[in-house]
Amino acid sequence: MKKISLALAALLVTLPAFAAPAHKGAVETCLKAALAKYPGQVISLEAEIENGKPIYEFDIKGKDGKEWEVECDAKTGKLTEAEEEIDIKDPRFASKAKVSLEDAKKIALAAKPGEIIETETSIEADGSISYEFDIKGTDGKEWEVEVDAVTGKIVEIEEEVYQIGLD
Repeated sequence: MKKISLALAALLVTLPAFAAPAHKGAVETCLKAALAKYPGQVISLEAEIENGKPIYEFDIKGKDGKEWEVECDAKTGKLTEAEEEIDIKDPRFASKAKVSLEDAKKIALAAKPGEIIETETSIEADGSISYEFDIKGTDGKEWEVEVDAVTGKIVEIEEEVYQIGLD
């Protein structure tokens, strides 16, 4: 069995309520699927709502040294999305980005006004690149807003329900 942190283990006991009426063991199923595809250590776990659907998002430090963000449908236990988190200076990002970080921030804040508390850059499974912002909204909620780094279009907006772990 893979070792997980005490905080993550405690969370696994409480998460099924988030996914209700999810199938029994959705968190465990998602965790197992995420680690099977991206072996490594789970750094954090977030429960989010995307388009009205509950999802789990795992940040994994891969055995390959890469950092992965893996999303899983909380009702079905199926992986739905994965992206590699990279540095903004990574040539795979920097050579393709047409939207500046500052412009992407403005786009994200126009969608969800508030304070940006974290910024990430990533490469999607299809090779597209994006900025991702965690925003403490003026509505009191925490939002994750993803902006395409080439087009400036919003890729997705997710409400973060809670997070356990480092990030």
